[in-house]
Amino acid sequence: MSALTTLQQPDNFEAILAKRNLAKTTRYRYGREIKLARAAGVNLLDATAVSYYAAELPSSRKMFLRAAVGLLADELSQVAKAEATPANVAEMQAVLWRAEALKESIQVQATKGQQAHTWLNLAEVRSLLTSLTDETTIKGKRDRVVLGLLVGAGVRRDELAGLTWEDVKKQGERTVLSITGKGKKRRVIPIHDKLVTLLDEWAELVGRTGCIALSVTKSGELGESISGQAILDIVDAYGQELGKEKLRPHDLRRTYARIGYDAGIDIGQISKLLGHASIATTQRYLGLQIDLKKTVSDFVPFR
Repeated sequence: MSALTTLQQPDNFEAILAKRNLAKTTRYRYGREIKLARAAGVNLLDATAVSYYAAELPSSRKMFLRAAVGLLADELSQVAKAEATPANVAEMQAVLWRAEALKESIQVQATKGQQAHTWLNLAEVRSLLTSLTDETTIKGKRDRVVLGLLVGAGVRRDELAGLTWEDVKKQGERTVLSITGKGKKRRVIPIHDKLVTLLDEWAELVGRTGCIALSVTKSGELGESISGQAILDIVDAYGQELGKEKLRPHDLRRTYARIGYDAGIDIGQISKLLGHASIATTQRYLGLQIDLKKTVSDFVPFR
């Protein structure tokens, strides 16, 4: 039946991903898991086969495969509904049931308790941006720019990978970054003059066209852009020098938020700078819990 055979084509999943507003790194991971499953001979439209295959995967890979298979199941449902006619309604109903089974085929055990996050203190941030990066080499200069934008502007790694010189703008006395984040929502992030100076010095080496963050070969030659994975590797390497195992770009984003909050910046403004849909998400970044025993409403002078 066409609803099934169409989705069995190797290139079809790329078309499914293209319809979704996914970060570049997320799209890569979903696509990679689908390719690995197909290479292992797994029929991705067979819930039982998918379940057996996923059971042997580590939890991190299992999570991405589950999300990818969920997209495949959604597409399967849409195709089946679109192709349903009075003559084949029973057949299409069977396809819908298969799609539901696919969504339930991979079980990922939820992590219990609160997830541990890492925040750097000011001394660690200072080391990260000064003594740990070798400003005499191209790689060291590039790394300082990457780290500076992560902890000095709170950008996500995919946002940083796609950040161009055209996104650095002047608004009044301030230099700002014009960021396109999740859901293609745009936000403006004012940055420190010293970060502007760092960018200006980098621009003298690489010019002001194309992407800001560039790859660097082992021989010290510059590439045209950098991947989200490469940014993660940079942060991980410097985290180890700080004694922070598995330091991640999101930890620097959390650090940016925490520094602002400790300095007295309103949490609503921090939320907007991070591009969060709700302040509740920002609270989790900051490691804050809502105090249910005492709250603002207790001090409102009701009659």
